[in-house]
Amino acid sequence: MSAGLDALRREAGRMLDALGRGPQETPSRILAEWPGARVRAYHAPGQGDGPALLICPAPFKRPYIWDLLPPVSVVQRALARGLRVYLIEWRDPTAADDGWGLADFAERLPAAALNAIAAESAAETPGVLPVIAGHSLGGTLAAIFAALHPDRVGGLVLVDAPLAFGAEGGPIARAAAAIPHARTLRAALGAPVPGSAITALSLGAAPDVFRLQPLADFAACLTDPLALTVHLRVARWALDEFPLPGQFFEDVVDQLYREDRFRAGTLPIGGREIGIAALRTPILAVINPAGGVVPPSSLERGLALITRPPPETMTYAPGPGPMLQHLGPLVAPAAHLTLWPGILDWIARRAGNAPAATG
Repeated sequence: MSAGLDALRREAGRMLDALGRGPQETPSRILAEWPGARVRAYHAPGQGDGPALLICPAPFKRPYIWDLLPPVSVVQRALARGLRVYLIEWRDPTAADDGWGLADFAERLPAAALNAIAAESAAETPGVLPVIAGHSLGGTLAAIFAALHPDRVGGLVLVDAPLAFGAEGGPIARAAAAIPHARTLRAALGAPVPGSAITALSLGAAPDVFRLQPLADFAACLTDPLALTVHLRVARWALDEFPLPGQFFEDVVDQLYREDRFRAGTLPIGGREIGIAALRTPILAVINPAGGVVPPSSLERGLALITRPPPETMTYAPGPGPMLQHLGPLVAPAAHLTLWPGILDWIARRAGNAPAATG
C-alpha cells in the first residue's frame, strides 16, 4: 500500500465532483496557518454574539464532513445560533514531518489555533472561553488538550469519540492488540503513513461496519431524496484521504489503542503524564450505540473517571443518510432535527447565553 493509492482515490473523488457529487461548503477565510494545520473561520470579524466554537475533526480525512451540505452542516447550524465558528484543518504532512506525534496534534497545534482565535476574539467576548467539539479521534485529541489545559477550554463536545481503549475500545482496539508493534507497520507502510492504508486497517478490524452498513444505509435511503443525496456525498468524502505522520500513527495505535494510557493517566505529552481523570472542563458526550466503531462503553467508562463537573450525555438515534452510522451524528438529516438543537443549547449555556436546564 502506498501514497499512490491515496492519489488515485482523491482523483476518483475529483471525478465525482465534476458529476455534481462534491460537498457544498460554507465560505470561509484562513485565520492562521502553520506546517501541519490551519484555522478556518466561517464568520466575518465582529459577526456573531455567541462563544467561539472550535471544531476539531478526525485526522486522515478532510474536515468538510462537518460542512457537507447546507441541510446537514454543523457549521451552518452553529452560525445560525450566533456562534463564531472556527475549524482546525489538518494539512498533508511531508516526509520531513514524519516525526510529529501525539503531542503535536493534541497540544501544540490546538494551542496555536486557540492563540489565533483569542487574538481575534479578545474584544468580542472577553472572558468567555471557547468550546471545542470533536468527532471520533478528533474528540480524543480535544479531550487530551482539555486535560492538559483546563483553563483554556470553556466546554468540550465529544461526538462518538473514544476515551477508554483496551477492552472497551471496540474492534479497532482489538485489532491494535493483535497486530505487530506500530513501528513495524510504519516501516512497512511507508512514511508518512498513507490514509488508504489506515482505511484498509479499519476495514479489516470491523468489516461488518465498513462493508455492510453502507449497503444497508443505501437501501434505507431509496425512498428519502435528502438522505440519498447525503449518502452519495459521504461516499465521495470517503475518497478524500491524506497521510498521517508516522510517529503520530505509532502513538495512537500503541499508546492509546493498545496500552490505554489516557485512561490509565500515563499518556506522555510534552514531558507530562496526563489522563482522563485530569479533565475539569464541562463535557457533553454524544453516545452512538449504532455506530459500531466507538462502543458506548468507551465513552461511559472514560466519563466515569471524571467527577467535577459531572459530564452530560446525549444519545444518537440512527437515521438514514450517513452511509456509516459512526458519521450519523454529523450528517444524518435526523440528527440535525433532534440532536444538534440540544448540543447548541448546551454550548450556549456554557457562555451564559441561555438558562441552565432544570428538572
